[in-house]
Amino acid sequence: MNSFTKLGFILATLGSSIGLGHIWRFPYMTGEYGGSAFVVIYIFLTIFIGIPILVAKMVIGNKTQKNVVRAFDTLDPTVKKHWKKAGIMIIGGPLILTFYAVVLGWVFYYLAIVSFNLPNTIEASNNTFGVFVSDNVLASSASFGVCIFLTGYIVAKGVKDGLEKYNFILMPLLFIIFIGLFFYAMTVDSFGQAVDFLFSFNMNAINTDVIIMALSQMFFSLSIGVGTIITYSSSAKKGDNLLSSSAWVALSGIVISLIAGIIIFTFLFNYGQSASSGPGMLFKSIPLVFSQMAYGNIVSFLFFAAVLFAGITSTISILEPPVAYLSDNYNISRPKASYLLCVAIFAVGLLVILSLTEDYGPYLTFFGKGFMDWIDFFTAAIIMPLGALLALIFLGFVVSKKVVYRFVKGFMSRTIFNIWYFIIKYIATLVIVIVLIAKFVETFAKAAN
Repeated sequence: MNSFTKLGFILATLGSSIGLGHIWRFPYMTGEYGGSAFVVIYIFLTIFIGIPILVAKMVIGNKTQKNVVRAFDTLDPTVKKHWKKAGIMIIGGPLILTFYAVVLGWVFYYLAIVSFNLPNTIEASNNTFGVFVSDNVLASSASFGVCIFLTGYIVAKGVKDGLEKYNFILMPLLFIIFIGLFFYAMTVDSFGQAVDFLFSFNMNAINTDVIIMALSQMFFSLSIGVGTIITYSSSAKKGDNLLSSSAWVALSGIVISLIAGIIIFTFLFNYGQSASSGPGMLFKSIPLVFSQMAYGNIVSFLFFAAVLFAGITSTISILEPPVAYLSDNYNISRPKASYLLCVAIFAVGLLVILSLTEDYGPYLTFFGKGFMDWIDFFTAAIIMPLGALLALIFLGFVVSKKVVYRFVKGFMSRTIFNIWYFIIKYIATLVIVIVLIAKFVETFAKAAN
C-alpha cells in the first residue's frame, strides 16, 4: 500500500472524523442535551480523552505499517498471539455503513431534489421527509446506492489515487462552503442568539445524561473503534508526529462542529424553530428555514453539498479497513474487495430502508427497536467503545511501557509521555467502561418499559 503524505494523512484522518457526526449529530445532540453545557463537556472530553486515544490508535498502526489484524499480531508480545482477535473491530465499519450511507443517501436526495422544491410549511416539510423515508423505497434505495458505490469506487482506487486524491478535493471544498455559510450566518439577526446558546455555559444544565451523551458524541465524531485510525496511520510515514496529527484532527473537528452548530441554530432561531428538533432537524427544520430565505435554494444546495462531502470522506474511511484487511490477508484485489463489500452493505442497507417503511417496518422490529436502531446500538454502544478499549488495554497492559515509550519518544518528552500513558491506561479505559455500562443500562431500561 502506498504511503500518505503528511498533509494527505491529516486530511484523510480528518475526513474520517468530520462527517454526519459533526454536521448532523452534533447540532441535534446539542439542542437536546443542554446546549452550551453539552458543548463544553464535549470539547473537554475530546481534548483530554479523545486526543490521547487517537495517539494510541495511530501508534499501533504507524509502528507496524500493517492492517488492523496484523498490527495487533505484530506488536503482541505473548506466546499465543491471541491479540490479533482485537482486529474484529473492523466488522463495525461495514455495519455502520448499512445505515450511515442510508442517511447520507437522504442528504443526496435533499441536495439533488428537495433543494429545488423547498417546503414552505412545517406540515409540508414533515410530509416531504416522511413520504420519502416511509413510502419512496425506490428513491431511498437509489440515493443510498449512489453514495455507497461512489464510496466503493474511491476506495478501490487505493491510497494515492483514491483516498488522498479525493480528500484533497473534498475537504477544502467542505471548509470553503462552510466558511461561506458561516459568514452568511453572521449577517442574520439571530447569530448572537446562536452563539449564546452554544457558549453561555450553564452549570445547572449538567447531568449524567449530558456527560454520557457527550462521551458518545466524542467516539462517534472521532471515528474511534472501527479500525480507521489504525489503518490510515499504517499508511503514514514512520516518524510522523502523531501527537500533532491527532491534535489537528480533533481540534479541526471541534471547529467544524461549532461552525455547523452556529450556522444551523442561527437559521433555526431566526425563523422561530426549536433547538431540540431531534434527528430530523437536518431534514425537516432546516429545509423549511431555507425556503424562507432570499436565495434559499442556493443556500440549501451549498449546505447539503457540504454535508455530502463530509459524509463521503467518512464513508471511504469506514470502508478502507475491511478492504485493506481482505486485500492484504486473502490476496484479493482492492477493487474486488471494495465492490464485494459494497454489494453486501447495499443488501443489508435495503433491509434498513425497508425497516423504516410502514409496510415492512413491523416485520423488522425486534423487542421494540427497529432494525436500523439495533445496528446503530450494536455499533455505537458495543463495537466502537470495545474497539477503543481493546487498543488501550493492549498498549497499557500488554505491550511493555518501555516499548511504548520507544515508539513515541520522537515526538513526546518523558513528562508528556507519562501523562499520556496514565490517561490511556487508566482514565480513558475507565471512561470507555462507563460508556459501555451506561449504554447497556439505558437501552435495556427503555426496552423494559
